Amino acid sequence: MRLVPMLRRLFTASLCCLMLLSSSVFAAPKIPENQQLLASQSTMLVDLDTGKTLYSEAPDLVTPIASVSKLMTALVVLDAGLPLNERIRVDVSQSPIMQNVISRIRIGSTLTRKEALALSLMASENRAATTLAHHYPGGFTAFVAAMNAKAKALGMNNSHFEEPTGLSSHNVSTAADLIKLVLAVRKYPLIGKLSSAKNRSVTFHRPRYSLAFYNTNPLVNRKSWHIELTKTGYTDDAGHCLVMLTKMGHRHVAFVALDSYGKYTHIADATRLKKWITTGKSSPVPDEALAYKLKKRAEHEQLSAQQENLLAVP
Repeated sequence: MRLVPMLRRLFTASLCCLMLLSSSVFAAPKIPENQQLLASQSTMLVDLDTGKTLYSEAPDLVTPIASVSKLMTALVVLDAGLPLNERIRVDVSQSPIMQNVISRIRIGSTLTRKEALALSLMASENRAATTLAHHYPGGFTAFVAAMNAKAKALGMNNSHFEEPTGLSSHNVSTAADLIKLVLAVRKYPLIGKLSSAKNRSVTFHRPRYSLAFYNTNPLVNRKSWHIELTKTGYTDDAGHCLVMLTKMGHRHVAFVALDSYGKYTHIADATRLKKWITTGKSSPVPDEALAYKLKKRAEHEQLSAQQENLLAVP
């Protein structure tokens, strides 16, 4: 079913207004008059060298962020200065949301803290991320408190974390806040290195077994992309999410896309923006993806109206 043409024109007009609000969009290299639509609900693209916003749509929309949460998990682990070569036991006992989550990693086996970090970032392994929290000074509860304290310190005022994996729909943030997180993570080269690896094999002990893991972002396998850091995420509530430090044209950029429709739409949005920034040519967005975006936008607006009405009750 094709999207009603009027709705497509409405999206184009709205996006043009958003683009005109940021004069930096038209900085060199020249950005064309025709604007690039994206399928994600909330997006932000920032030039790391100038600090200018090259593209944004609904950057302050508060939404679940799924496994993008694991970037904060990694930051808290490294801030604690815990030994990365220490072998830690796989443990999820303090996390209620993890009790029925299936994983290839066996409860009670051991791996190094660095390996747990790598699997959390590259393969989005939930047991690995939760294990990191369990082996934090003070345990799981202290770890979550540290996540929220770090968010506050970074000025992520519209963000909140309830656990380290992102499985909880109460792990929320905005594209603008996640740009702040990415800029902080950029100071930790190990996070970028581990998150952008194509694959990794890990040998566990007690019992001894080996498993191969692969990056959840297929762009790391493409020669046309230079990715310094990446994190994907998905839950039913969050949709598909993507955060990257990468290059688009001659620009070093930070990119955030939240709540995308379809398994590869967040990847496609990154590709559309890269083409637009590099060549000035826009690419179409599938009608079904825009229809999903319209539906979700209406749901967000309805929820916001309900919240305002509740606040208005004396």
